[in-house]
Amino acid sequence: MLETAADPTRSLYVHVPFCAQKCSYCAFYSEASSGDVINAYIQALVLEMEMVAPDCRPETIFFGGGTPSLLNARQWETILGAMERLNLAGAKEWTVECNPATVSKDKARLLRDHGVNRISMGVQSLDEELLDRLGRVHSREMVFKSFDVLRRAGFDNVNLDLMFGIPGQTLAVWQRTLDEALAMGSEHLSSYEVIYEEDTALYAQLKAGEFEVNEDLACAMYEALVATSASAGLVQYEVANFARLRDTEPPSEIPARACRHNVNYWRGGGFYGLGPSATSYVRGIRSKNCSNTRLYCEQLGQGKRPCETREELAPLARAGETAAFGLRMPAGWPFEAFQRTTGYDMRQEWADEMHTLSQRGWGQLLPERFRLTAEGLRFADSAAELFLK
Repeated sequence: MLETAADPTRSLYVHVPFCAQKCSYCAFYSEASSGDVINAYIQALVLEMEMVAPDCRPETIFFGGGTPSLLNARQWETILGAMERLNLAGAKEWTVECNPATVSKDKARLLRDHGVNRISMGVQSLDEELLDRLGRVHSREMVFKSFDVLRRAGFDNVNLDLMFGIPGQTLAVWQRTLDEALAMGSEHLSSYEVIYEEDTALYAQLKAGEFEVNEDLACAMYEALVATSASAGLVQYEVANFARLRDTEPPSEIPARACRHNVNYWRGGGFYGLGPSATSYVRGIRSKNCSNTRLYCEQLGQGKRPCETREELAPLARAGETAAFGLRMPAGWPFEAFQRTTGYDMRQEWADEMHTLSQRGWGQLLPERFRLTAEGLRFADSAAELFLK
């Protein structure tokens, strides 16, 4: 729905920028962990929470990174206590990203006792050689042990995050990883193709000619992902996201165990982003925090929001972005829902673009909605670019 000035923002993202070491593919803002810097970050984060709390009543919370599970129990207690004091806790869906190497029994129970009810575990691969290639600090054995720890702590909504198209990864290795991961019985699976972004180790290796990108192999891996997930009973509700239906749940375009926080992004909802480099999108205004932890702490210590950019989108441009993100979901955009959300009629503003995608075989125009075909979803980013105004 279109946001009004009176509506508090219902979604909260918190960026924890610390890692044991930088992964070779990662372009997110992160840095090596340091006790003093982490403690200063937590003090600053609490100050930023105090600033947004009057306008934020989160129904979804997502702690991402970096590696949020790298924080120790005392540091988590400070954050959780502040959230409870500021009425920011208790979201219907509260996700924390975890690395299998930093999951402990005590930490898992602490999070669960304070209302965290969903964990996203960065597995990436179950092949030891590929884990080394990616610069991951965990082993395949840690994945299974950490999953058991989370289950014993009471988490019944766990996402496993995998990657495909990794240099040196064969289709057989990918299929084996898929089979093993799905056999664990998690409620959710996310899987992304490796993207070679500048300022990453993998990008430098690609440019140095150490390997070549095989797009045909990547397409075969994506097809295996979709087919294997479906055969395991998971519903694809976004290009890279699959959720298991509950026992009594009827078939649904957006399953109950879908990540509601991410659905809010794809459906054009507002959200506050806290922490270094985090982006907020509130009432059509996008802002981004500085990508520097020390500067972030300094500015908040001076009572300033650590914002480095601020942009107010024109209404049509805002609607175009909403259309583009929403088409990543196989359900596409129901025309009435899109108009309620943006104030624009998709059939009027984007008639030519929908026709172009339909002619290409990437889109399907139905009486009540527009959506991408299975082939179109494989190239969702290219398809979405047509809707940006």
